[in-house]
Formats: sequence, C-alpha cells, structure tokens
Amino acid sequence: MGIRAGPAEPHLNAERDVYNRRMRTPTLQRLFLTGLLTLLPLWLTLIVVRFVFSLLSDISRPITGPILERIASMDPQALGWLADSWVQTLLALAATLLLILFTGTMSHRVFGQQLLRWVETLIGRVPFANTIYGSARQLLNILQTKPGGTQRVVLIDFPHDQMKSVGFVTRVLREEGTGRELAAVYVPTTPNPTSGYLEIVPIEKLTPTDWTVDQAMGFIISGGAISPDNIPFSAPAEATPKPTPTPADSAASSS
Repeated sequence: MGIRAGPAEPHLNAERDVYNRRMRTPTLQRLFLTGLLTLLPLWLTLIVVRFVFSLLSDISRPITGPILERIASMDPQALGWLADSWVQTLLALAATLLLILFTGTMSHRVFGQQLLRWVETLIGRVPFANTIYGSARQLLNILQTKPGGTQRVVLIDFPHDQMKSVGFVTRVLREEGTGRELAAVYVPTTPNPTSGYLEIVPIEKLTPTDWTVDQAMGFIISGGAISPDNIPFSAPAEATPKPTPTPADSAASSS
C-alpha cells in the first residue's frame, strides 16, 4: 500500500506562510529602532552644533544685545525686527566670528602681539582669573606640541584594566624618589570634550597611537563612529626597570 500525505502537511505550509509574513512585516519595535539609529547621527550633530553655536553667540551677545535693542527702539516699525531673539543671536554669532578673525589677523602683527601681551598682563593681575587663563593657555600650547619621548594621543586603562579610554598626554613628570616617568593624561568625555578627567599614569602603562589630535577629537565627539578600522589596544611590553643609581655607584663610575 502507498503512503498518502496526511492533512498535516497543508497545515504546516499555512503556518510557515504566516510566519514568513510576520518576519517580513516590520514590527513597531523594529521600526522604532531603525528610526532611532537613522536619526542618532543627526541628533549628535545637532547637539554639537548647538553647543558651539550657543558658546560663540554668548560671547558677544552681552554687547550686541543692548546695542540692537537701542537701535530697534528708535524706529519700532522699521527696525523692530532687530529686537527678535533669533536675530540678536545670529548677529552676536557673526560678531564673535569677526572678533576671532580680527584677533587672528592682529596676532601676526607687532602691534597685535604687544596688545595681547598687555591683555595677558592685565588678566594676570586679577585673582582667580589669572589661574584659569594661565591653565587654559598652557593646555592649548601643550596640545599643539608633541611631548618628548611619548605620543600625544594615547589609550589608558580607564575606568579599569579591561577597558580603554582616549587621552591626551599634557606633560611628562617624574616620580619623587624613584625617577620613574609619569604622564599627566587628560581624558575628555563624549560628546563634550571640554569636560573630562585628569589621570597620572606611568609611561609604561600607556598604549601609544598614531592618531593626530584632530582624529582623536573626531573619534570622541562622534561617540566612536568616526575611527580607523584597527586600533591598538594592548600596551607595549614593559621594559625591565633600571635600578636607581646609588652614590656609591656614581663614585665608582667616575673613578
């Protein structure tokens, strides 16, 4: 006798068709995740642009705001639009950009350099302001130069030894008593690199990279989206530490 297929086979085919249709039909959760991942880069870009926009416009707005208000009050019908908040923000931003360009131009001239030194001297006489200005000035100067013996952009074990964070070596120090080299490393946060942590790390614990400062800042601000395909993760093998010479050793070597 031949074996005939029972009624279960059409039933299985129907269930398979229903399952395939469900898999092809996007669910609400999948649509939400797709939309979120699509808009996330745009959202991060808007956050950074808004931060920079507000930072630059707030510099000149205390000066340009009252001036625009006074001009608008002279003829409210014709010039009243100058009192609008968004107009004042845009003009304040333009004023800040012009100020930056003017400062850059003057810094290449003898008169501008003398004026800058006079301003720095004036700020240096103001308590607390001199500390902030001096620290910020020194940090910017340091980031523009490469420290001797180590790479500027490094990876450090932070917050623990199984994770890495991008940091900038700002200075190389020596441990008191042993002479071991230590690095002062600034670890910025994402997406706002102006805030972060300051860590003191032994030189041998640093993982060097070949990144420039611009590449590292792009990696930090983008939350890691802008990065090379391959990065170093393991620190180089530690070299055998050299013993600290004693006075007797120094005397023997000189004799």
